[in-house]
Amino acid sequence: MIERIWSGRSPLWLLLWPLSLLYGAITWLIRLSYQRGWRNRWRAPCPVIVVGNLTAGGNGKTPLVIWLVQALQQQGLRPGVVSRGYGGKAERYPLLVNQDTATEQAGDEPVLIAQRTQVPVAVAPQRRLAIEALLAAHPLDVIVTDDGLQHYALERDREIVVVDGVRRFGNGWWLPAGPMRERASRLEQVDAVVVNGGSAQAGEIAMTLQPGLAVNLLTGEQAALTQLPPIVAMAGIGHPPRFFTTLQQQGLQPVAEIAFADHHAYSEEELRSLTQDAQCLLMTEKDAVKCRHFARANWWYLPVDAHLAGAPLAALLADLTQLCTAARDARSR
Repeated sequence: MIERIWSGRSPLWLLLWPLSLLYGAITWLIRLSYQRGWRNRWRAPCPVIVVGNLTAGGNGKTPLVIWLVQALQQQGLRPGVVSRGYGGKAERYPLLVNQDTATEQAGDEPVLIAQRTQVPVAVAPQRRLAIEALLAAHPLDVIVTDDGLQHYALERDREIVVVDGVRRFGNGWWLPAGPMRERASRLEQVDAVVVNGGSAQAGEIAMTLQPGLAVNLLTGEQAALTQLPPIVAMAGIGHPPRFFTTLQQQGLQPVAEIAFADHHAYSEEELRSLTQDAQCLLMTEKDAVKCRHFARANWWYLPVDAHLAGAPLAALLADLTQLCTAARDARSR
């Protein structure tokens, strides 16, 4: 239903329109308060790159963060990642993520980023606290923030926005009548726009998510999707249909496709009931980080890697590299 409302296919968005105006007014005033200096912004002692989005729901932000971290590492830089840790509830903040950190504490995305990149990751609703904790523990050249485009208390050196290339901006209205956190005109002020799927427009960087081999949660065994037994597909991400479409593009026809809410907290009993004998359960990597400690032998996940292309990409990488190396050299003098 929410997809129909946000896309404009349901007239129910009109009932929510007054609330959208209120949401838009509040977010505009918050941003204005920082722009005018009525509220203080904090600047980190190293460059900060924000990866965020203008719309609610899954746009592919986390795969882009992973790609960006790895690209910065290839340039000889030492990145760290901070996140709000949505879906987690730590006893205290900031929380430094390690191999033993549970998703119940840090949230699923920070744990996934830490496992995939092996870079320092910290979680705190106030990004400043997370950055200070990271810099106190590690010598870093740059901080990448997973989300936080609207966290204006933090000064940033570069902003990268991820856009769903298929859904784009729906009906264009603020939450809750539409999917927008900020209006599309905000793109005119960011440093790069990355479009996940669909068709990238002029000046945008195209991104696709390429699936790898399926990985068994219990054993770590890898297998081609076509080698798996009949599949029950599940996804608890911002936009589950993207995962199901990926499987169809790989030539699979799952026995069932089951969507959960983003950041859903799974139980062993809940997931065991989804499959019958001779079937396997296939999930996203983001789901898998929450299920490993009670995994069954027939549970698999499908990792995806972001691939970026387009004329603006080289310029973006050159700009980020120059920004970070210049700041590092200045600190070392």
